[in-house]
Amino acid sequence: MKRLLLIGIGAGDPDHLTLQAVKAIAAADVFFIVDKGEVKQDLIQLRLDMIAEHGRAPYRIAEARDPERDRDAAAYTAAVDDWRSRRGHAIEALVRDELADGETGAFLVWGDPGVYDSTLAIVEEILQRGNVTFDYQVVPGISSVAALTAAHRLSLTQVGRPVHLTTGRRLAESGPTADDVVVMLDAHCSFAGLTEYAIHWGAYVGTADEILVSGPVAEVGERIKQVRAEARARKGWIMDTYLLRRLSPRPEQA
Repeated sequence: MKRLLLIGIGAGDPDHLTLQAVKAIAAADVFFIVDKGEVKQDLIQLRLDMIAEHGRAPYRIAEARDPERDRDAAAYTAAVDDWRSRRGHAIEALVRDELADGETGAFLVWGDPGVYDSTLAIVEEILQRGNVTFDYQVVPGISSVAALTAAHRLSLTQVGRPVHLTTGRRLAESGPTADDVVVMLDAHCSFAGLTEYAIHWGAYVGTADEILVSGPVAEVGERIKQVRAEARARKGWIMDTYLLRRLSPRPEQA
């Protein structure tokens, strides 16, 4: 039977690779790469560097082009589902055509495969279609959330206070729903106006381009907007994460 490894490779620092991830890379016969285009070529190069350092020859690299996604669609969930399905068909073709029975294929997944990533869901969708049969294993990695809190020297959790993991879109729609809120990929800086919170923000966390800003939203919010816009214009893309932490806990949690 074919075997897949979904390997978490951390948030950008090559040293984020765990020993388990290193062993998994060495066990792969084929590495699958979904190309997001020239703008994000450095993300692909990091994967290629890891493969070159830890892969065990002879191995093969098989690539597919990532389908375009309509980021301005009014029906956001439907647009994401459509993109994920088309991406799934591209990945299914790779597994079907490039991986022989008895071989092991690997996807090097940014961060942790179980945190804000579509690879797990796509693999399950492929299995449910039944056109390709394989077994798979998930190798956890250091997520951008863990890298962010480490960079800011923070604990993610506080005694008696829940943590909510959400997206910038949902934060804009519903506002913060806990005293501590982790927000992923907020293109519109939805933290603006949340002056009862401090923000611990990071972009390209774990890479040579890492940017960190921390402080009360009222004091650093505009600075983050400016820094984010400049960084995105310079690189052509941005991946950022932040932790909102209420400056004073609500009375029922004091």
